[in-house]
Amino acid sequence: MNGTDMGCEPVSRKKSAPKSQWALALLSSTVLAGLPVGALAQDATAAPPATAETQPTPAPTPQRDVIRSIAVQGAQRLEPQTILTYINLRPGQEYTQVAADQALKDLYATELFSTASVRNNGGNVVIDIVENPVINRIILEGNKRLKNDKIVPEIKLAPRQIFTRSKVRADVARIIELYKRQGRFAATVEPKTVQLSQNRVDLVFEISEGPKSKVRQINIIGNDVFSDGKLRGEMVTKQARLTSFFSSNTSYDPDRLAFDQQKLREFYLTEGYVDFRVVSAVAELTPDKRDFIITYVVEEGERYKFGDVTVDSSLRDFDSDAMTSNLAIETGEWYDAKRIEDIVEQLTELAGTFGYAFADVRPQFTRNKDDLTMDVVLAIREADRTYVERIDVNGNTLTQDKVIRREFRLAEGDAFNSIGVKRSTNRINSLGFFQEQFEIEQKESVDPDRIILEANVEEQPTGELQLSAGFSSIESFLLSASIRQRNFRGRGQTVGASVQWSRFSRSFNLSFTEPYVFDRNISAGIDLYRRDFNSFNFTGNDRNTTYEQSTTGGSLRLGVPLTEYISLIGSYTLNFDDITLDENTFFSDFDGDGVSTCEPLLAGRFLCDVIGSRTSSILGVNLIYDALNSRFRPTRGEQLTLSVDYAGLGGSVNYIKARAKAAKYWQVLGDFVFSLSAEGGYIKGLEDRGGPGVDDVRLVDRFFLGEPQIRGFDIRGVGPRVLRQPIIDDGTGNPLVITDRDRVADDAIGGNAYYLGRAELEIPLGSGARELGLRPSIFLDVGALFNVTTPVLQQSPFPGGLSFQLRDGDGNPLFVTAAGLPTLDTVDANGNPLSPLNRTIDPFQEVFLGDSAAPRVALGIGVNWNSPFGPFRIDFAHVLKKQPGDDTKTLSFNVGTQF
Repeated sequence: MNGTDMGCEPVSRKKSAPKSQWALALLSSTVLAGLPVGALAQDATAAPPATAETQPTPAPTPQRDVIRSIAVQGAQRLEPQTILTYINLRPGQEYTQVAADQALKDLYATELFSTASVRNNGGNVVIDIVENPVINRIILEGNKRLKNDKIVPEIKLAPRQIFTRSKVRADVARIIELYKRQGRFAATVEPKTVQLSQNRVDLVFEISEGPKSKVRQINIIGNDVFSDGKLRGEMVTKQARLTSFFSSNTSYDPDRLAFDQQKLREFYLTEGYVDFRVVSAVAELTPDKRDFIITYVVEEGERYKFGDVTVDSSLRDFDSDAMTSNLAIETGEWYDAKRIEDIVEQLTELAGTFGYAFADVRPQFTRNKDDLTMDVVLAIREADRTYVERIDVNGNTLTQDKVIRREFRLAEGDAFNSIGVKRSTNRINSLGFFQEQFEIEQKESVDPDRIILEANVEEQPTGELQLSAGFSSIESFLLSASIRQRNFRGRGQTVGASVQWSRFSRSFNLSFTEPYVFDRNISAGIDLYRRDFNSFNFTGNDRNTTYEQSTTGGSLRLGVPLTEYISLIGSYTLNFDDITLDENTFFSDFDGDGVSTCEPLLAGRFLCDVIGSRTSSILGVNLIYDALNSRFRPTRGEQLTLSVDYAGLGGSVNYIKARAKAAKYWQVLGDFVFSLSAEGGYIKGLEDRGGPGVDDVRLVDRFFLGEPQIRGFDIRGVGPRVLRQPIIDDGTGNPLVITDRDRVADDAIGGNAYYLGRAELEIPLGSGARELGLRPSIFLDVGALFNVTTPVLQQSPFPGGLSFQLRDGDGNPLFVTAAGLPTLDTVDANGNPLSPLNRTIDPFQEVFLGDSAAPRVALGIGVNWNSPFGPFRIDFAHVLKKQPGDDTKTLSFNVGTQF
């Protein structure tokens, strides 16, 4: 069939339609084929037949943009191929804006680039980057309260790392958090960069530390019974005031805020308010970020009294009715939760002494709201037994395991005993080798009836090397050098050597102590020493040397434990003493025999009696009860020491000396430490040294009392003494005795008996003061020294005094006397001139004072400071009671060494 028959133009005369147009026509016909027949009929009727001229021209299909190449511009440290691995664009892929945006995200995610862009030049993709700089160094400026070694370990950025803003912001937040922990909420940190060559920067953190954010005000709402001041006094946190300069408790601490809420509840419970609660506690920072205002809202509730307080015991040896009758609580007394806690602790310890180490004392409370009483039943039950599976010792690198394990009062396989754990903790603390407040940890075992004890120790340096110079109110200038190792070879042994030199004393000492001989609970030690000591008296503030004592000797010690808390130590000491007086000052040839001897008119008879060489062979025994929680700085516990020394096992000295000392420590009012101590001694001479005014005990063997044993008094300022008082002419030819202590020679001669008591309250300071090693205290000292034979007193006549001259070659004295009084001639009987005067003694008289058992009392404050120059102690004391002859002293201090 041809085109004419179809009534259409020949195909050859028409334009060829594009393939896309044919595809569109086919698609249209396909769609239309799916429409209803009626619709097709309507369309065929309404629309004229399409012709080539009226048919629309289809839109052109967009061309695909294919990536031909990818180039990287701006790279310095990184290789372009490395950068391309960070993105997913590849040659041959179709380039789209979505793909370009994803590539940028991938590049920024590496944090290697400060800027990045992607551009397409006809299929040639170019990636422009600017690399983040490398940090050359990190500089901290303005930090005074927190040193670099505290900040640098906390920040993440470091030299040679890539600088990124996100990491800088994170480090700024870390530094600010460090200052918040120090209570400095106003601290700000400004990061800055200093551009360097080769795309490097110095990162500078400019720190403005700001002041510590103090607690400006503590408000309490809802308290009717107790005042705001009373309740603030129970809190650890204090308001910032001028009087709280040394306290760190004025800074804000969220943990301390929670602790104060507990302290308030404990206080109200001790006053009977069992329904007390803290409704809310809010800390608001002032707009300037310098201070906090804390507000507590409380409900006090009703006050309760004790109802029936009974004991219900299931232990065989404890009768419930008998124990109830012995309780120190009466029905009708105001309720006090602290008293219940104390009774529970006492009952637990009492049960432990009867062998019930696992007794469980649990108070059961019944609140009677009708009559506002609290019934308490103290139920005593024996808990299930638990056994020690093993004991682990960790953290000791130098100290041998056995040094720690031998201090345990429990062994593997023993029944667990909390009292034994507590005692073991105290004994390990008393070694002084490890961290303060060491505690034995208790860990659960796989077996329910087993427990694991862990001693996680942190070793502290136990070697001490000290080279120091200082000044002491006792010794004037002094130099000392010492070396000591308290944990020699990790065996717990102590070895030491020391040398000390001052104006008035010199000493050298070697010592060694083995606490466990042959791994048995027996201690042994040896000391070798040489001591040179210059005794002295005072004339006013002038210190004058009297006798010199040189001691060379040594001692052996051996100790054995009798019980857990009681030990016996025996010792043997051998001393060689040489005591001398300055011959130019105190000797004369008054009797003309050509031999100079000690002259009582110059030295006093008590000094002339002491000179000479002697040997002391001393056997000693010490009985010690020690229940302190620490031997170095005790805060609780007690100690008692009884000692007896007998000199006479050979040698030239014969006496017996007894001493006793007791001390008790309590932790009160939180961290305050209150202590009471008392001691006393008596020495009895076992030889009759003969002569009037001569005591059976030599002067150098007697007791002396004063600074530092009893503060408020000068060194050797308490007890028997001889005062040499000058006599002058009053202007009318009559004698006038000078009693001004600044013009009187003062010789302390010691006593054969003494007692001493002390009460002291150590005041806790804030963490800042504790780091400085400051420990202030308030003290009351009481003591006396007495019981010595009244010495023979000397006196030179008035007027003129005594004049000593040299004798001539025949031994004749070069002075004459008239009327019993010395007078001087200028020539002898033959008219020859006499030799010049050797010495003249002005008129004087001696008086004996201070031999009284009446108490001397002093009240004062003191501060211990572990200064960079060595231990420092300063005391201010006011004497409340003294006796005639005592030397008082308000201020005393000591730097460079301890006495």
